[in-house]
Amino acid sequence: MTKNVYCAAGPLRITWPGAVLLPAVIALLASCAQAPQVIPPHVAPASAFAGAGGGGGDAPAASPLQDRAWWRQFQDPELDQLQQQLIDNSPDLASALARYQQARAATDTLRAAELPTVGASLNVQHDRQSDLRPLRGATSPSNYNSGALGLELQYEVDLWGRVRQQVRSGVALEHAAGADLEAARLSLQTRMADTLFAARGIDAEIAVLRETETAYQREQDLVARRHTGGLASGLDRERAVSQLETSRSQLRQLEAQRAVLAHAIAALMGANASTFQLSVSQAQATTPTVPAGLPSQLLARRPDIAAARLRVAAAGERVGVARTAFFPSLTLGASGGFQTSDLGRFASMPNLYWALGPTLAMALFDGGRRNARIASEEAALDDAGQRYRGVVLGAFQQVEDQLALLQRYGEAAQFDARAARAAQRALALAEQRYRQGAANYLEVVTAQTAYLQARRSEVAMTTRQRQAAVQLVGALGGGWSEGS
Repeated sequence: MTKNVYCAAGPLRITWPGAVLLPAVIALLASCAQAPQVIPPHVAPASAFAGAGGGGGDAPAASPLQDRAWWRQFQDPELDQLQQQLIDNSPDLASALARYQQARAATDTLRAAELPTVGASLNVQHDRQSDLRPLRGATSPSNYNSGALGLELQYEVDLWGRVRQQVRSGVALEHAAGADLEAARLSLQTRMADTLFAARGIDAEIAVLRETETAYQREQDLVARRHTGGLASGLDRERAVSQLETSRSQLRQLEAQRAVLAHAIAALMGANASTFQLSVSQAQATTPTVPAGLPSQLLARRPDIAAARLRVAAAGERVGVARTAFFPSLTLGASGGFQTSDLGRFASMPNLYWALGPTLAMALFDGGRRNARIASEEAALDDAGQRYRGVVLGAFQQVEDQLALLQRYGEAAQFDARAARAAQRALALAEQRYRQGAANYLEVVTAQTAYLQARRSEVAMTTRQRQAAVQLVGALGGGWSEGS
């Protein structure tokens, strides 16, 4: 006897005498229903990060990032305190935790399908039949009692692995949700550090502007006295006033920006912006030195990469689940209990009933619905694979971006420092020439403007460099060493 058995790989021709090889046929059918072997799309490995050098390699699967206090590298006690408050009170982090708990509960629901279900029912009622009920017996009473107590057990035999594959898909999604939780934690932590350093940079700029305001006030008083004595023109006096008022305007703008950043920090750490106060500090945190030769394998610690890869695995399992729809389902059932119209003798042997037997069910025609579902799940698998590839490529881009910014901002900060010192010397010379009558006040104003811009640029570039270091930490999944 010859029989064709179809699976995803094509028809298999099997010959057997009678039903002797039935277990082998079942095993072959089960193999046809299994999920395909899933290999995420390959991402060409980099021999080194262009901005730092180092070993290459495709980003492999990894466990979600563990909690690492990477921010301590910046040696800022207030940042340490704010990060702890964020972990304890952040509503965004609490929301991410709730989503992870939902994924765990969903996995537990899928696992429940691996066990039999047991149900119980109890029904007691008083009935009256219609006198004109069709086929009513002549001796059938019009009023009678009815009682039933029953137990029912059902268990689906997972011949084709449908339940197992559903559970594996759920477990992968649960782990992906755990990785999402760690990604949310890392994102919030980097935002906190980035925002705090931005506020610290503004504190430093405010200090510069306050010093500048004081200096401009002295200059304006000097020009006013010279104007009164006939040594300075009204034009010089108005230029001095304009410089002073412009610096005051810039100071108020920075104070407004600083307040907005403080409110953002309050929201991140779950505090009320109306009562939260961020201390003013001009102390600059340490910018950690990035070691040379960063290996690209560090990206494997990124929780978003781990989550994307886990979702590829889950999508592959769902393809296998869709394939099992072409095979019959086998359910073992048993039921029993007591049923009677004499409620006074409810639990007696004559009232006992029971039923036991398997149920084999299979869809014979569904208009192509099962094929469509397989096609849909395979497309979802392709989508998950390309999303994984996009996450990995995006991770490489983010690291390279921050390495480039960190290096160039560091160089620019050195240039700005030299420019500020030169502008300071030029301002001193311009003021001296003005007092000696060798130059007009426009030369002083120009030198003042250049000096202020150079100092603010120096502060801003240092802040940007520190922020780039924070973003690099996030891009690498929490730092650049195993202990970070």
